[in-house]
Amino acid sequence: MSSIKLGLHRPILNGKVNFPLCLAPMVGLTHVALREVMREYLPQDAYTIWPTEMLNSRRIPGENLETTPETMRAAHEPGLVPQILGNEEEAITESVKRLVEWGAEAIDINMGCPVQKALKHNYGVALMGDPNYAAEVVRMTVKNSTVPVSVKLRAVGSTKELDELLTFVAGLRNSGAAWVCLHPRTAAQKRRGWADWEQIKLLHAAVDFPVIGNGDVQTVEDAMLMLKETGCDMAMAGRGLAARPWMLWQLGEELGFAAPAGKEGLKAPRTSEEEGAEYGRVLLKLIERSRHYFGEDLAMRKVRFYVRTTSVWLAFGNALTGVCAKARNVDEMLEGVAKFFAVPHEMSLRTELRQ
Repeated sequence: MSSIKLGLHRPILNGKVNFPLCLAPMVGLTHVALREVMREYLPQDAYTIWPTEMLNSRRIPGENLETTPETMRAAHEPGLVPQILGNEEEAITESVKRLVEWGAEAIDINMGCPVQKALKHNYGVALMGDPNYAAEVVRMTVKNSTVPVSVKLRAVGSTKELDELLTFVAGLRNSGAAWVCLHPRTAAQKRRGWADWEQIKLLHAAVDFPVIGNGDVQTVEDAMLMLKETGCDMAMAGRGLAARPWMLWQLGEELGFAAPAGKEGLKAPRTSEEEGAEYGRVLLKLIERSRHYFGEDLAMRKVRFYVRTTSVWLAFGNALTGVCAKARNVDEMLEGVAKFFAVPHEMSLRTELRQ
């Protein structure tokens, strides 16, 4: 192991987590097929947390968790931390019970979703408008859970309003939250503007439990910079990590972890062309795994959404989107993608699309 110490100043999952980078929960993206492909890039002996898509606590009690696309899981998936939307104790109680039986190692409560559907039901970021109400949602979840409960938050308007954020987080902590993740971009910003990492730094310095930082992590250098500048315990990345799963491998090299299983003796992709080629390999695997889990039609929809979301880092991402859109079945999609990446493609470090 390297002597570099980044993150994990406070234990997460009772100290099982030993790797300071994780994937963010994202609707339509953080499903079993993508998780399975991404795990191939996690260094050997590294343990991190893995999300699901946002799950509605009103629906979970009546769903078949083994066949519902949002809750499908592979046979061996350690570190699963499903994220729920909810505010009613009966629904939360039954949802948590079922998710723990399903294999959840922690439960994450979403208090950061800014979309109208969540706001209408007083879910997501709406909970941040009432600290006492939010603390009560955590309390009822913790009371009914045998695993740790975490909370994902959005930012306050500016660092000048830090007292408001600290008061809010103190309520969550007092109600039993095991850690929080802060995405320091306000609900009004959505994906515009830059994430205010200073809020992550100030929050971590003010509390006594783990803080995960989220926002504007597009490269392994961004992840390391966030960990260094804010002192947070983990960096969480969304579309940037979905587009570059090998960031896990790259960070492992920086921290002295062994290469991922099956990649012994190899080095993680680093140049723009190496990354472009690796994106192609990821996409081909994702198409195959999506067909395995979701069947032909849903697999193609999932893959098209992934490509629309992540190909912005590719020099000719729009052309790749067109290739996937034209495919009439999975085999045609595989053939088109393989042909597209038969020639070199470069991947840019950053995109203007905020994370």
